[in-house]
Amino acid sequence: MDKQEKIVSMFNDIAGRYDIANRILSMGIDKSWRNKACNKALSLYNKDSLEKIVDVACGTGDMIDFWKTVASKNGIELKNIVGVDPSVGMMDVAKNKFPEVEFIEAGAAQMPLDSDSADIISISYGIRNVVQRQEAFDEFARVLKKDGLVVISEFTKQEKTNILDHITDFYMNKVLPTIGGIISKNKEAYRYLPDSIDEFLTTDNLCKELKQAGLEPIHVQSFSMKISTLIIARKI
Repeated sequence: MDKQEKIVSMFNDIAGRYDIANRILSMGIDKSWRNKACNKALSLYNKDSLEKIVDVACGTGDMIDFWKTVASKNGIELKNIVGVDPSVGMMDVAKNKFPEVEFIEAGAAQMPLDSDSADIISISYGIRNVVQRQEAFDEFARVLKKDGLVVISEFTKQEKTNILDHITDFYMNKVLPTIGGIISKNKEAYRYLPDSIDEFLTTDNLCKELKQAGLEPIHVQSFSMKISTLIIARKI
């Protein structure tokens, strides 16, 4: 089993308890991050009607819910939204929440979608889990319409410069794996989270990879003591 298959298997294993663990561990603040990402992206895209949003690594459907809700609140017609994920277990949970949404079992680097077909592609706290990351960005550029947006929310690697950074690091490395392991009954999965952040790119390097795929970052923002980073890039 290769690295990508192991990651998918891990998410399949924790799918049933993922939502409750996520809410408890983030103390609900991830909802604020997702809401801000959707609102900012829709303000930048600035259209009254969208043909299609593709949510990659959609998991249990959290971001799909926010896209639908935020579009509606802003009077934007969202004609179609598609969830893409290689984890069948995670998508089974999402399908129960959103039976009207189309879900596709696929990895980010190989999506069975038409070229130039999506207004927006989002991936929330999932790009760390994509082994073929540059290939995924190339695929995003293929599927996006001209001037379409990629919306990435992620925990990027940050320097620890003050006491709050070290407190956050202690929580991520000591508290989170213990509580997450108890809730999900899979401590290894919640040990993977802080490890994957430590091994991931800085925000600057992630932006460089997007540019290599022809995706120009137009908005970069940090939330909650730089824990979460929002990057919005336009297809050029």
